[in-house]
Amino acid sequence: MAWTVIIAYFLGGVFFANAIPHFVSGLMGRPFQSPFAKPPFEGLSSSTVNVLWGAFNLLVVYLLIYKVGDFNAHNTAHALTLGSGSLAASVLLARKMGRFYGGNSPTSN
Repeated sequence: MAWTVIIAYFLGGVFFANAIPHFVSGLMGRPFQSPFAKPPFEGLSSSTVNVLWGAFNLLVVYLLIYKVGDFNAHNTAHALTLGSGSLAASVLLARKMGRFYGGNSPTSN
């Protein structure tokens, strides 16, 4: 696998992990942090903005994994690269969002 494809699949995982909370929060009708809020990434954006932002992230995932390379979910290297990007972003997002929702506290469940 070429290094450009590795980077594309890793970033595809990053964008996939980012799409999930925005899309789900929006579908639930709940506001959530986004880059369009005031202040950016800290204030809350409407549920509609979050659905659109989540959908945009999913479009980026599609472009990165299906247009840059020839992604095959049955290929272990492809799946691990995508999963690594998703896991890395998920841990970073959990740490960042934890300060808003109490998830960084050692006593929180």
